[in-house]
Amino acid sequence: MGVTVTTAAVPDGEKAAYLGGAVSRTLVPVELRPLTGRPFDGRLVSHRLGYVRVSTLEADAARFSRTAALIARTPRSEPQVGVGVQVSGRAVLEQDGRRAEVAAGGLVLYDTTRPYAVDYPERFRTHLFHLPRRLLGVPERDLRQVSATAVGPADGCGPVLLSFLDGLAASADSYPAPVGDRLAGSVADLLSALVAQLTLTRAAEEPDTPNAQLVRRVRQYIDRHLGDPALAPEPIAQAHHISVRYLHRLFEGEGVTVSRLIQQRRLEACARELARRGRTAPTVSAVAQRWGFVNPAHFSRAFRAAYGVPPREWRARGLGAEQTG
Repeated sequence: MGVTVTTAAVPDGEKAAYLGGAVSRTLVPVELRPLTGRPFDGRLVSHRLGYVRVSTLEADAARFSRTAALIARTPRSEPQVGVGVQVSGRAVLEQDGRRAEVAAGGLVLYDTTRPYAVDYPERFRTHLFHLPRRLLGVPERDLRQVSATAVGPADGCGPVLLSFLDGLAASADSYPAPVGDRLAGSVADLLSALVAQLTLTRAAEEPDTPNAQLVRRVRQYIDRHLGDPALAPEPIAQAHHISVRYLHRLFEGEGVTVSRLIQQRRLEACARELARRGRTAPTVSAVAQRWGFVNPAHFSRAFRAAYGVPPREWRARGLGAEQTG
């Protein structure tokens, strides 16, 4: 079932609070402040598409803020990634010390686990896509680097992504559940590709060093070989013609060891697959083996330590989320 909220019948003095409350309940808690002295008007339409929440927000000029205090009030809520596709009007989003101005026809990425604010200087219409951050399967540091980055209709994969998201928002309420699940997977895949592209673009713009290049190649190698049970520091070092000791030294500044990175990326891949496939999911053991885990007991322990629940419960939660809304 979808959500439709309009301020048409709400007293003028209560319209902004009414719409702000609807956005907070449907998406994430935010504060709404009108930017004009005129009576405020707005409308929110939202639908669940698998594990993706697709919403269209139209309103007069306003500022939406997600403050640290609001984030602290819901510490157990699942981290979400948001994408705003600007249909009309402008959006100016600030997060992590960056400021992105998005014109009509562009989009911007943000992370709901950290404070952000969006100004809409004039009446606007925007499509908002929210999905669990874990399903993107990208390192948190990459997401942090590219939040509040505007993507235009001619930038990189912007043409493909914008066209797909715009069409999806227009028809989000018309798909049966199995189709919606597959489309949600496509959203996650395309956003993962966007994050990867923006990360590479940002890296190319910054001063590079031989060590940084090598770390990047090692990370890419690990991602390509996650399904190989033999993936370990020794063969990785051999593939890059360096010693194991030097490999470990390279990762001293990365905040994670090589072995821990391998396990982390494998767990992320398993979590993503188990959550996405719903009723058609293969067995938990098959997913674990596909991503390089050979010992089911070890996989279950590692998964529970990382995500707080056993893998079977994780899959059940993902199915339940797909069937709500």
